Amino acid sequence: MTEPLRVLLADDQTLVRTGFRLILGADGIDVVCEAANGTEAVEGVRRTRPDVVLMDVRMPEMDGLEATRRILAGTSGTPRVIILTTFDLDRYVYAALSAGASGFLLKDVTPELLTAAVRTVRTGDALLAPAITRRLVQRFAGAGHRYSTQRGDDTSALHRDLASLTPRELEVLGLLARGLSNAELAARLHLAETTVKTHVARILAKLGLRDRVQAVIVAYETGLVSAGAGEAAQESAERT
Repeated sequence: MTEPLRVLLADDQTLVRTGFRLILGADGIDVVCEAANGTEAVEGVRRTRPDVVLMDVRMPEMDGLEATRRILAGTSGTPRVIILTTFDLDRYVYAALSAGASGFLLKDVTPELLTAAVRTVRTGDALLAPAITRRLVQRFAGAGHRYSTQRGDDTSALHRDLASLTPRELEVLGLLARGLSNAELAARLHLAETTVKTHVARILAKLGLRDRVQAVIVAYETGLVSAGAGEAAQESAERT
């Protein structure tokens, strides 16, 4: 029998937590802890060991960004973190993604998307909405808005890491950063989707990244993909 999915809710608004708890509970997802600030969230994760954390960004005492960093600092058994925000282009959201969050949701998310998102990140996938995430990364990667990834602020180290990728893996990473799904990557490269998944897994392992979101950030921050390239690729895809 599959273990119930366990979630911690961190938001300083009681009504938001109550609404999300009811939505998740109706879909068989257990809310094992609620937190009104980042400090409570960090302690709650240590105490209840949830599978997924829904984390608000702007909270008193400790914000969601610092809480995310502390929660994901563990070497193993850390939960997946989904950032909750009212703005899709928020520099704090970008910083949280760089720190290891697996994606983000707007607070006006539909019940169906909320439960699907929690289940998606639980399986190890990133919650990557290509159009929004690409705009977010393009806006804040470089240009005075650099935030650390799990490997820190040493961008030369990131460049050395990219040198460990094969030419095909660099190609896959570049297309992934433009928002292509595994199926789209397979079609573009004339590969089986299982082969694409293998390439993506190897890229993440070589770069020491948690998921596709961090891979996108690294691709932009190292200059493998330039701001604007993703827009051009998306427009081209939409015309075909």
